[in-house]
Amino acid sequence: MSYQQTAPFGSWKSLITTELMTTTSINLGQLEIDDHDIYWLEGRPLEGGRYALVRCSPGHDPEDCLPAGFNVRTRVHEYGGAAFAVFDGIIFFVNFKDQHLYRLRPGGFIEVLTPSDGYRYADIVLDRLHKRLICVREDHINKGEAINTIIAIPLNEGGDGVVLEEGYNFYSNPRLSPDGSLLAWLCWNHPNMPWDGCELWSAEILPNGKLGEKELVAGGKDESIFQPEWSPKGVLYFVSDRSGWWNFYRKAGKGVENLYPLNAEFGEPQWIFGLRTYDFISEREIICTYTENGAWKLARLDTEHKKLTPIKQSFSDYGDLRAGNGFFIYKAGSATQPTSICKLDLKSGKTGILKSSFEPTIDRSYFSVPQVIEFPTEKGLTAYGIFYPPVNPDYTAPAGETPPLVVISHGGPTSSTGISLNYGIQFWTSRGFAVLDVNYGGSSGYGRKYRMRLNGNWGVVDVDDCCNGALWLARQGLVDRSRLAVRGGSAGGYTTLAALVFKKVFSAGASYYGVSDLEGLATDTHKFESRYLDNLVGPYPASKDLYLARSPIHHLQDLTTPIILFQGDEDKVVPPAQSEMMFAAVKDKGIPVAYLHFAGEQHGFRKAENIKRSYESEYYFYSKIFKFDLGEEIDPVKIENL
Repeated sequence: MSYQQTAPFGSWKSLITTELMTTTSINLGQLEIDDHDIYWLEGRPLEGGRYALVRCSPGHDPEDCLPAGFNVRTRVHEYGGAAFAVFDGIIFFVNFKDQHLYRLRPGGFIEVLTPSDGYRYADIVLDRLHKRLICVREDHINKGEAINTIIAIPLNEGGDGVVLEEGYNFYSNPRLSPDGSLLAWLCWNHPNMPWDGCELWSAEILPNGKLGEKELVAGGKDESIFQPEWSPKGVLYFVSDRSGWWNFYRKAGKGVENLYPLNAEFGEPQWIFGLRTYDFISEREIICTYTENGAWKLARLDTEHKKLTPIKQSFSDYGDLRAGNGFFIYKAGSATQPTSICKLDLKSGKTGILKSSFEPTIDRSYFSVPQVIEFPTEKGLTAYGIFYPPVNPDYTAPAGETPPLVVISHGGPTSSTGISLNYGIQFWTSRGFAVLDVNYGGSSGYGRKYRMRLNGNWGVVDVDDCCNGALWLARQGLVDRSRLAVRGGSAGGYTTLAALVFKKVFSAGASYYGVSDLEGLATDTHKFESRYLDNLVGPYPASKDLYLARSPIHHLQDLTTPIILFQGDEDKVVPPAQSEMMFAAVKDKGIPVAYLHFAGEQHGFRKAENIKRSYESEYYFYSKIFKFDLGEEIDPVKIENL
């Protein structure tokens, strides 16, 4: 029988350390299949956050394909995705440092295909008939807004590419039909993001390689299309939210056909290139993932009889699905299982794990098992979240004490949070904090109407939902009303700052590269999001008054809550000036505030030492604000005005 120490919530010593988080954990990226070889990316904090390309061949252990000097990551749209492709053993990839496109032949040397600086590439497909690659290119050579196009790069001579399709602000998902005669793609214009509305086009490829007459298949300003794919026999499939939910459709003559109407989402926000929620096992059968009421599931879809059959698994999060010859691979995780690359054999039905983001070395009794909750919010509506109670089998709290709460506001803001085992959350729960991960109005996974709740209301709906979720838990007696904290990164950082400035619910907050000045974000950010706020807030500068009204930096007279801020100095999405202005203003106001600035980091921290320092600093900050003793030694943080 184990002995439990009695200690206040927040002060528990945990086995889930920042060293464990950073030395054993990796990020699993893009999955691809080439014959029977499986490829994926590994984001490695111990290697400066670089993305290594890994190959797993039958009968062999996984191995790195490229030397340590290469970092497979594209900066198209800044968020990247689809940074490599493999055809017949030949690897094509984008190197982060110079953004050039490279080729590696089996047993050969690495060669540059695109010689000029100023271009970025993503979403690569092979056009065998014309011996070329087709991909998305983003042109940063000239001053002003970057130019996005679909281009072709000859395999023999390489080069910067020949433009096949241009005129829209953005392009993605160039996809060739199986016989190489047709090309499909997605495109959209400002101010839309792809989840607001985009268009699916197709065109014949002429003998000279140019595109013939184009056909608009589906989509528009108010219809979002996700992941167009050709079936083995050349039928064009895609996911559309025209019904209010991202459902399956296929092209049928001059129209389209809904394959399986369901109040569930077979798509997700296209923040990065190459997202896939389905693939073809055969002409009549699709393997797919979908989310229903916030929980992801795996299934087979019979395209002939229009029947969906669930595949029972122990996971609750799925994504990045690829089908091979007799098998398929996907990423999956659950509340007690970390995100892993899984392989399911279609004949035997057996599932194996190829790689996990980390190997749990801690007994499951230390993991907080989440509960999906619904809670009332403004205007009689319902919002959603995932609640994690504090858990540590070595400790119990004094009688009558309730735990402090950390509310997490996810980024995006058009995104969502899942329930795969996450040491970043268990870090808090194992130290005696409760955690609420909020899927506020505007999050994906609950249909288009819920996703559109945030339009015109960023800084209102998200803030209300985070506050109402925290207060609802306090009313249930599950958390301490006097010790509520809110944290978030990027857009979640903005929600954090807005909640602290405009509401009196939280007693502390942590902003990671968060937005403090909406006007500054509207006038100084990258192309992909440069008009995002037109829908979330209002057109700029026509709605300038609204931007000022919702910017935390302009309303610090209302702020009384301590804040800690974290920022990378190479962030092009939310420039460092946003955090620096906030720090200076809060410091001048006399409120406790801390600011940590990390050199060499972009939008999101990737280096082990910085991830470690940020978590420990945030924990130290809460200990001083909530006045509890730390359960471990942590390097102090300079807190102004404390």
